[in-house]
Amino acid sequence: MANTPQARKRVGQNEKRRLRNKHHKSTMRTAIKQVEKAVEQGDKQAAQAALDPAVSLIDKVAGKGVIHRNTAARQVSRLTRKVQSL
Repeated sequence: MANTPQARKRVGQNEKRRLRNKHHKSTMRTAIKQVEKAVEQGDKQAAQAALDPAVSLIDKVAGKGVIHRNTAARQVSRLTRKVQSL
């Protein structure tokens, strides 16, 4: 257990950040799944409409440091290719 006041504060900060990061990641994954579902159904308009917010979310999450910027770029690239293939 944390022995110093600083260490106790860090425990709280880390938990708060973990929950915030978890929320951002979950929201991002949901947006990605919406795009993939539209692509799977072959609905180009729905896929295109879902792609823009998904890309925006991915970029925001990468900007916050929740995921690495290269991971974000790879996900955006793959999603875009899937939508363009329709």
